[in-house]
Amino acid sequence: MGSAVTHAPALDGRADPEPRHGPVKAPRPAGPRQRRRRENLAGYLFMSPWIAGFLLLTAGPMVASLYFAFTDYNLFDAPRWIGLDNFSEMFGDPRWRHSVRITLWYVVVGTPIKLIAALGVALLLAQKRRGQAFYRAAFYAPSLIGASVSIAIVWKAIFSDDAVVDRTQQLFGIDAGGWTGDPELIIYSLVALTVWQFGAPMVIFLAGLKQVPRELYEAADVDGAGKLRQFWNITLPMISPVLFFNVLLETIHSFQIFSSAYIVGGGAGGNACGPADGTMVYTCYLYVQGFENSRMGLASAMAWMLLVAVALVTAVLFWSQRRWVHYEEGGR
Repeated sequence: MGSAVTHAPALDGRADPEPRHGPVKAPRPAGPRQRRRRENLAGYLFMSPWIAGFLLLTAGPMVASLYFAFTDYNLFDAPRWIGLDNFSEMFGDPRWRHSVRITLWYVVVGTPIKLIAALGVALLLAQKRRGQAFYRAAFYAPSLIGASVSIAIVWKAIFSDDAVVDRTQQLFGIDAGGWTGDPELIIYSLVALTVWQFGAPMVIFLAGLKQVPRELYEAADVDGAGKLRQFWNITLPMISPVLFFNVLLETIHSFQIFSSAYIVGGGAGGNACGPADGTMVYTCYLYVQGFENSRMGLASAMAWMLLVAVALVTAVLFWSQRRWVHYEEGGR
């Protein structure tokens, strides 16, 4: 007897029969939550170098310095907890109080003069004239190199005895000698250096002046307003947000002055912050306590006091802007 042969059914152009384990399901598209998770992961991967640098180089040292501020620490021995002794010693130190006075004087005097010079030059360069790009670059250049150690060394040489400034004074019958050797005059050389670096706020003022509508000046001309009145009633209110930004930025920068004061003052040694502490700004005294006297705990306490002072000044500036900063919407 022959066995029956079973033939597979012909396909006849039809689809393949379904496999025994069931139909193959197409992959489901990723939902919005999954896509968002993948995008966040990619973003964190790109940010990881910055996050690592922030944690290792900024946040970590800040937390460590906050702990050291309450300890007796000299970089060589283990820190010893002493509570608020560093702060009480700091407030009772006459040199610390002197550094605070010098720093406040530098901020109050140097910052306004620098901003006035920057605004004055910006008003001149805002006018269309030949070689405008060259003048802008020339006035901005000192801001790029002014904070370098080499410029501070040159500045110290210019204001030394029998140097350029001293000989210029003698032409006008002024026998004051070099500024860097006079405890009363050396701080003025630092003010002159910071004013010379007015290029950065000048560029910001230029950007603000470009945003002032010309129609306002044309209407003021029709009303017979002079240049001074136009500046006071049109220019200053219109650029007040830019002015506030420059005041805030330059004030914080002035509190942090160190390299120029240290180099012009004399550098390492017993004369580190100028003759008779003439350039004993806050950061210079902080450096002396931390690295020359090996009082790192006291230096950390001083650093946190500077942070608190800058934060308070910043808060006062933000509070005061409601009275003199005008925005386009008409608010303050």
